[in-house]
Amino acid sequence: MNASDTPVHRRGALRAGAGAALAGVLTAGCADRDTARTPAGTGTDAVSPKNPVDATIRSPSPHLAPGPHRFPGQPVQIDHGPRDRARVALTFHGQGDPAIARTVLAEAERAHVRITVLAVGSWLDEHPGMARRILDGGHELGNHTQHHADISSMGEDEAYAEINGCARRLRRLTGSIGTWFRPSRTRYATPLVQRLAARAGYPHVLSYDVDSLDFTSPGAAAVTRKVAGEIRNGSVVSLHFGYADTVAALPVLLTEIDRRRLRAVTTTELLT
Repeated sequence: MNASDTPVHRRGALRAGAGAALAGVLTAGCADRDTARTPAGTGTDAVSPKNPVDATIRSPSPHLAPGPHRFPGQPVQIDHGPRDRARVALTFHGQGDPAIARTVLAEAERAHVRITVLAVGSWLDEHPGMARRILDGGHELGNHTQHHADISSMGEDEAYAEINGCARRLRRLTGSIGTWFRPSRTRYATPLVQRLAARAGYPHVLSYDVDSLDFTSPGAAAVTRKVAGEIRNGSVVSLHFGYADTVAALPVLLTEIDRRRLRAVTTTELLT
């Protein structure tokens, strides 16, 4: 969405779309502080774990995805954008049932909103088609480590392998390592993880200032209240694929963002 786009009244249409979509999906997916789950390898883009990833991932599209940007004046670890502009970024941890992920993308697109997705590498191994689906919708795609383990507790070699492993998957699928890196199982990267991310090609680490807590499955109303109560100019919101509460909350949340005359953009747009 560009600066010339005008807000649209979408409460009824979005709620109807979300309700219809929820009827066909089940919860699964990514959580930063709860027990890791391995998404089921279902669907047409699933990959057998017996096959090496290099043999199963297709060649990148001729249209290469954007890579990381360096933002002068910004810290290495970014948790919000400028507070003097009415923009916010909705960022999603990319893991879980791909049907739910596609529903979230479709809801955002219906509202002319572009989001930032930080994908787990093993999820992309099982569902490689999701990388191009995200990018084709005009969204941003980034790195959320290869296995979504506790990166803060890892030694240097293991932590770097987690960052670089996901970066390699992204490059094979899209021609780029993605625009952002977000560490797994933690809100903030340690100094070691920041240094390793830079070594892998990411000048910044993406955190957030609003945690939706949707991964705790508190109900759609609670997700909406939590985000609406904290979001403001420049906010970076943490949300997750893989949770029905998130799908149900998204239309109401987008309407609330619109009501406050905020504009939901990608994280790169937020900082540009």
